[in-house]
Amino acid sequence: MALCLAEPASAQRDPILVPEVSQHEVQVRQGFVGTELLLFGAILDPSGARAGRDYEIVVVLKGPTGAIRVREKERIGGIWINATTTDFRSAPSFFAVASSAPISEIVDERTAAIYELGLGFIQLSPTGTIDPEEQTKFTEGLVDLRQREGLYKEDMGGVQINEQVLYQARISLPSNVQTGTYTAETFAITRGRVIASAIAEVEVRKVGFERFVEVFSQKQAFFYGLIAVFLSIFMGWMAGRVFAMM
Repeated sequence: MALCLAEPASAQRDPILVPEVSQHEVQVRQGFVGTELLLFGAILDPSGARAGRDYEIVVVLKGPTGAIRVREKERIGGIWINATTTDFRSAPSFFAVASSAPISEIVDERTAAIYELGLGFIQLSPTGTIDPEEQTKFTEGLVDLRQREGLYKEDMGGVQINEQVLYQARISLPSNVQTGTYTAETFAITRGRVIASAIAEVEVRKVGFERFVEVFSQKQAFFYGLIAVFLSIFMGWMAGRVFAMM
């Protein structure tokens, strides 16, 4: 009987996370230059009081996922051509990690891989059979490309914790973010173990004329393609006329 009572009492010592985000909706309109999200919250015990232990916090902000093909270019005879390719089923369009300390000091690699705590642990789900070394090369190539585009980032030390109760992190969304639902997952970690997690969502959507174009392209893809081709031809013709007059 004593053992049965001890287990619930021990479980109650694990904290709960109460996450919040400064914007639950990001509106993308003409001239959008990006924005900064403030992800914050509190670490409490189940009774609502101060948690009272030392915790590390990791925040992972992930955008909509989708299939993507990565190509490796090879220079042959002075010309760059597509060589080998690989496909990934679930590459996040945006991925950012902020933590209160370096991930390597918080958890082991196995735990980091389970919860995707860092750019080196993104689960991209490659398709088909591929040599492990080739897979690593393509994965690193995709991560590097999206880092240079500002879409993948990590900030070891980007989370501030006040008195082991309140935490906050700032993550910037660039102007080229994809629309859709973004998930901000927060993890409380102690002694190398994730003991609590919570999710908040952010909706990124286009408004105004940009929204009209997006919806039109999706619902009237054929006519959207015709208009795009017509505008391309017209602009080419106009450019030719302008240069002919100069």
